[in-house]
Amino acid sequence: MAKHHTTTKPSGDRSRRHCDAAFKQEAVNLGKRIGIRQAAQDLGVGESNLRNWSHAVSHRGGEAFAPVSQRSDVDAESRRRDAPSAGGGSRPENRTGNFKKAAAYFAKENA
Repeated sequence: MAKHHTTTKPSGDRSRRHCDAAFKQEAVNLGKRIGIRQAAQDLGVGESNLRNWSHAVSHRGGEAFAPVSQRSDVDAESRRRDAPSAGGGSRPENRTGNFKKAAAYFAKENA
C-alpha cells in the first residue's frame, strides 16, 4: 500500500499527515471491502477523512484527488479566484474589514 508522510505545521506541536492520491485511493478501496471504520483504524487515519475520500471518489471518480488545476469539474474562473495571491493568505481588504468588525463587536461588548 502507498505510504503517507508526516510534516509539522507552523501552528504548533501538532503534526499533520499528508496522504498522496494513491494512498487515498487504496484506502477507499479497502474501506469498501472491510468497512470504513475498520479500514481507518487499520491505516491509522481518521474515520471522517476516509469517509470524505470515499465521498470524493463516488462524486468525482478518477479526478477525486487530482489538483484543482487538473480537474474538469472546476472552471477556469474558479481556479483564478481560488489561486493564492502574491501576498499569500487572505486578501488585505478582507483582513481590514474583519478587523473593523471585530473591534466594533468588542467595543460594544465592553461598553
